[in-house]
Amino acid sequence: MPFLISYGWLLLLILIVFSGLVTVNQGNIAVIIMFGKYRRILRPGLNFKLPFIEQIYKKISIQNRSVELEFQAVTYDQANVYFKSMLLYAVMNADEETIKKVAFKFISDKDLMQALVRTIEGNIRSYVATKRQAEILALRREIVESVKSEVDHVLEDWGYHLLDLQINDITFDKAVMDSMSKVVASNNLKAAAENEGQALLITKTKSAEAEGNAIKIAAEAEREAARLRGQGVALFREEVARGMSQAAEQMKQANLDTNVILFSMWTEAIKNFAEVSKGNIIFLDGSPEGMENNMRQIVAMTKLHMDNKPQ
Repeated sequence: MPFLISYGWLLLLILIVFSGLVTVNQGNIAVIIMFGKYRRILRPGLNFKLPFIEQIYKKISIQNRSVELEFQAVTYDQANVYFKSMLLYAVMNADEETIKKVAFKFISDKDLMQALVRTIEGNIRSYVATKRQAEILALRREIVESVKSEVDHVLEDWGYHLLDLQINDITFDKAVMDSMSKVVASNNLKAAAENEGQALLITKTKSAEAEGNAIKIAAEAEREAARLRGQGVALFREEVARGMSQAAEQMKQANLDTNVILFSMWTEAIKNFAEVSKGNIIFLDGSPEGMENNMRQIVAMTKLHMDNKPQ
């Protein structure tokens, strides 16, 4: 009988000792209270607490946590903006004072989450209320930085740290989205029209320049051709005059009438008219009086040429 009593006390002692053993998982810290008052913390691994006296009040996870947020804000120009974001936060550090803040600032994790979400939403709404609807889409990064700077010191008082805030989606009312689409479309059409106008202007300018250059080249060519034709006619006349002068001089030396030359030229002209006229009608006075009149005119022109010829 005494043996059984001793065995029973030993078994009770073993149970008491084992009831004081506490295992804390990695990434967690246990908060110990005694008679309702904070006592100490237990870190990951096997720990011992006083049986029946010390109690585990709460196990605090120091791992990163995330939560998705969906809320609405109103811009300065009264446009509704809808946000979808992801919040990443964690316990600031594993120090005892920080763990005490985390354990006793809020009654439950639900209350902490509600305060955290409302704080984030309030800061984003306050920032958005100072901006116009057209500015919001371009200010995603600025919104995140503003919220982090405002919220971080509040979370530090609770023992937490805001690691990241991602704004995944920003949308507006359907009417606002439709108007924004129309603005974008009209801007694209305006840019396309401007580009098309510039292209047309360049095409017209180049075409005008090419046409002007072509006209200039044609005019230069025509002027050169006219100059060459004039030189040819002048040379022809000069050679004719030289030949006639030489023939007249030779006929004078032979005591012949120089009018024979003019008569020969007259008959050659009539012959040329007949050969190359190709059916064209040319009226000539073939009477002796007409021939005499034409001869006098040719003699007068020849004399005028000879008088103007430099000595």
